[in-house]
Amino acid sequence: MKKNSLKILCFLFSLSALAQQTKAKKEFTTNGKKVTVYTTAENTNLRLTSTDNLSFSVAKQPLETEVSVFVEPSKKFQTFMGIGGAITDASAEVFAKLSKEKQTEFLNAYYDKQKGIGYSLLRTTIQSSDFSSESYSYIKEDDKDLKTFSIEHDKQYRIPLIKQAIQTAGGKLLTYVAPWSPNAFMKSNKNVLKGGTLLPEYYQTWADFYVKFIKAYEKEGIPIWGTSTQNEPMATQSWESCIYSAEAERDFIKNFLGPTLKKEKLGDVKIIAWDHNRDLMNYRANVIYSDPEASKYVWGMGFHWYENWSGGASMFDNVAKVNEAYPDKKLLFTEGCVEKFDAKKYQFWANGERYGISMMNDFNNGTVGWTDWNILLDEKGGPNHVGNFCFAPIHADTKTGELIYTPSYYYIGHFSKFIHLNAVRVSTAVSRSGLFSTSFLNTNGTMATIVMNQTDKEMNYNLIIGAEKTVVKIPAHAIQTLVY
Repeated sequence: MKKNSLKILCFLFSLSALAQQTKAKKEFTTNGKKVTVYTTAENTNLRLTSTDNLSFSVAKQPLETEVSVFVEPSKKFQTFMGIGGAITDASAEVFAKLSKEKQTEFLNAYYDKQKGIGYSLLRTTIQSSDFSSESYSYIKEDDKDLKTFSIEHDKQYRIPLIKQAIQTAGGKLLTYVAPWSPNAFMKSNKNVLKGGTLLPEYYQTWADFYVKFIKAYEKEGIPIWGTSTQNEPMATQSWESCIYSAEAERDFIKNFLGPTLKKEKLGDVKIIAWDHNRDLMNYRANVIYSDPEASKYVWGMGFHWYENWSGGASMFDNVAKVNEAYPDKKLLFTEGCVEKFDAKKYQFWANGERYGISMMNDFNNGTVGWTDWNILLDEKGGPNHVGNFCFAPIHADTKTGELIYTPSYYYIGHFSKFIHLNAVRVSTAVSRSGLFSTSFLNTNGTMATIVMNQTDKEMNYNLIIGAEKTVVKIPAHAIQTLVY
């Protein structure tokens, strides 16, 4: 009996040792690896260009006079779910005006992992937004029973583009949706524009509306992963908008939207709360997540970057504080664009840097995915039926038929092209305020470290991982992705 027990103990010890060895093999190492450097820089022709192939050497304590980026692969954080943009009515209408050749170029630029930057997320709207040529609805006004519901409008431009994007992306794009406004008859101001609130007697009707939309899109072969409750629920806009206080959103989710999705066998559709700027996100999180009956339906919180409308700086720390307070809930950047379109600023470099700074901070603060606004707009920054013209990473000049790639496209690409789905963010820090950095460990064992230089000076910096380092040169106003 003792011999058998000893054999069992030895066997268990062997299994444990094997498990430890397997784990050790999976731990990231720089041994024998090269660092491929991709660079985009102002006042150069470098655009996601391979610029260097470096080797690691022994690292030692860096001096205060040296600039360094420190990566610690054993300290792991959130899992990456993707980067993408919104296919709005405006984007789809402009796309339809392009030649077949330019349409193919455009689709590859965003959605092909080799030829382009490999988008994997897609946001679209429930009914019209400001980035539509006009306001429209899927039902006839006063149809309280939703008997006239139809997405026929979207079949002309938007749905065909979404289908082509999915196909170009390899057959799958994680797609989520957001409403800008309920119908006028459901609202306190009897207008789809200029705010107003959803009347309590139409809470159930509006919840049923989401179900109709999701099922209609899925019938078209477009699976819907999630929906936010409302786009920008604290902004009274000149375009489609609707106001929800934190308490109203909590109650709508708890008593109507959550239970209705579950009842209609759509319980797997994720509900995204807030979907507005970083400034008030902490209050919204506190109110909704402190109610267990509401919180159980909510996957996480969406947020935008327009809190600087007041003249203040971006509130990046608020994202970190929500993540700290509610680590079991996800964070998703759901919209950002450069406002106030000006064709003279197509190549304005600071626009790209705005993306880089936001993406670095948001990912380092726990965000799992990042979604740009319109993927395509015309030479006027539209169409937009209320004149709210903005920038997109790519514009089409509908007069010449040409595509215009802005710095924002390349800055986003330094993340989306090299960070793979299900990658895990690892600890990264910099020793100088002029640099920003984040790192993700891909499931294939490669690391992608993104480094951004916002200063006017070229810099040399150490990339230090454990006991090894390499020295990298980064131009002024540049972004690099280091793959190793």
